[in-house]
Amino acid sequence: MVVRPSPIAKSYTKGIEQPYVKRFPHASILSAITIASAAQPEHGIIKHNRWTRIQSGAYFGDTVPTDLNAEQKKTLARNDTLIELLREGGGIKDASAYSPSKMLLLRWHKIAINASMNPSAVLSGGSSNGAMANDSELAIHLKGVMDEVMETAPKIVGSPFPDDFATSETLIKSTQKNTSGSKPSMLLDWEEEKTMELEVILGNPIRIARENGYEMPKMQSLYALLKMAQQNRQGRKKDSKL
Repeated sequence: MVVRPSPIAKSYTKGIEQPYVKRFPHASILSAITIASAAQPEHGIIKHNRWTRIQSGAYFGDTVPTDLNAEQKKTLARNDTLIELLREGGGIKDASAYSPSKMLLLRWHKIAINASMNPSAVLSGGSSNGAMANDSELAIHLKGVMDEVMETAPKIVGSPFPDDFATSETLIKSTQKNTSGSKPSMLLDWEEEKTMELEVILGNPIRIARENGYEMPKMQSLYALLKMAQQNRQGRKKDSKL
């Protein structure tokens, strides 16, 4: 049985806040990463297994201002209130308020994992995360993508990754122990001929880096190849209906 991650557990994306900033320019924007221990054992059925983790922080842009104004300080207070409500009223004990810079870096850190694993699973012909991490050549590739993101992100955010964030070496070693054979969400989408999350996992981070004067060539290669593969398949499906 293929266990599909919950859609909620796939929220490791970049560039998702800007549409809300544009539409609600005077509102407080809080950005969160949610990890739900859940699975979809069959179509239309979501099973919540053990726990839910929510990490939330105020969003002030892809770089953090050094001096916060009064409205931005109010946004920080609102984020603290949200976390308190989630803990006390929502029963989600594993909820944390992060500083704006730590929240940005956490999102980049998750992107380092997803941007390396998800595209590579598709391009390698359907490999699981564990299988890729245990292949000597693919492990070098995965680490290279992770390092590219982890080296670029602090330059954009303006602060280094916290010491408690896992390094690329730690992430690879941890993934090598994963023998479940579970498939990344992008691979499942590809196999089911659904549109993959190329923009939020690859395209948006590449554009954000580029706007700040940095290139991520390893990620750009993955993005370009998968974008064309998806376009070609969609084109073939369209032609077959004519």
